[in-house]
Amino acid sequence: MKQPNGQQIISLFEQWAPKSLAVEGDSIGLQVGTLNKPVSKVLVTLDVNPQVVQEAVELACELIIAHHPPIYRGMKNMRTDLPQGRLVEQLIKHDIAVYAAHTNLDIATGGVNDLLADALHLKNIEIMEQTSAERLMKLAVFTPKESTEQVREALANAGAGQIGDYTNCSFTSPGEGRFKPSASADPYIGKANELAVVEEDKVEVVFPISIKNRVLKALLTSHPYEEPAYDLLLMDVEVNEKGLGRIGTLPNPVTLSEYAQTVKQQLQVPFVRVVGPLDKTIQKVAVLGGDGNKYIQTAKRAGADVFVTGDLYFHVAQDAEAIDLAVIDPGHHIESIMKTGVADYMNTACNEKKLACSFIPSKLSTEPFQLI
Repeated sequence: MKQPNGQQIISLFEQWAPKSLAVEGDSIGLQVGTLNKPVSKVLVTLDVNPQVVQEAVELACELIIAHHPPIYRGMKNMRTDLPQGRLVEQLIKHDIAVYAAHTNLDIATGGVNDLLADALHLKNIEIMEQTSAERLMKLAVFTPKESTEQVREALANAGAGQIGDYTNCSFTSPGEGRFKPSASADPYIGKANELAVVEEDKVEVVFPISIKNRVLKALLTSHPYEEPAYDLLLMDVEVNEKGLGRIGTLPNPVTLSEYAQTVKQQLQVPFVRVVGPLDKTIQKVAVLGGDGNKYIQTAKRAGADVFVTGDLYFHVAQDAEAIDLAVIDPGHHIESIMKTGVADYMNTACNEKKLACSFIPSKLSTEPFQLI
């Protein structure tokens, strides 16, 4: 096993939840300390408070990955006689870096909202509010027949040719290639200043535009020709849709009262607030971790019978009631589901990469509310 540094750990994490997924203006990324140091233990937490910092110290963690950024609004000073300055001081004293992954982790496939949807027994899960997607490109390359397979394999290994749940997708058609090498060329086939006629294959694959450079590098590395002939086409097709919230269906319809009990049990909260008739039949469920007040209409347009989200405002609850959308509010703290989710994902990823680093979910609750 290899000892990684913080940069390698975060690079691996951002392959899952890249910064580009975050909504505009979100305070994400490295917030305290440096990643240019060895990291063997990482504490995963919802929030960073003095108790969490002490937990990290006791566990000898060099890095904290938090969902909620500890520095969300710009700091005008670093006064250590005030809570935020004192928190940063303790982190620096113990050389603990803090990295925040907020809406990018909400949006990422397998991130906070997918974890919540799975916990709530949803099936046929879709994105509730799309925030991004990318265009497909098509590559058509001409290759001598004896090299067709190696080129196809190299393109597939670079990520080209994935369509839905299928990989290594391509189309190959035979033909004749004609070219005349110049006197200064170094041709793989043919001679200088002589017209060559070669049996070739045309290989076509599609791929998302974000991996174009990687695919072209694989092509040029695997192709035997000095100057391969290829076409690139930007398609009017979008893939890799990402977004906030999830919407899905329950295996069987239940009442709002019954499903509220399921939410309490599955998300391990002491109580929920409910809007809507308790005997209403529920089967289509929308869920959004954190504050979902802005997405009441979105959930309704998506056809949800109930919207599970936190921090519901009084007047927004009345608005939901008016449009016949039931709401279950289990609080903001349900996003703590990310602690185990991130730790499990990153422990698996590090094991696959043979990196000697362990991820530990915080055992502390940062829920500020008490039920009396």
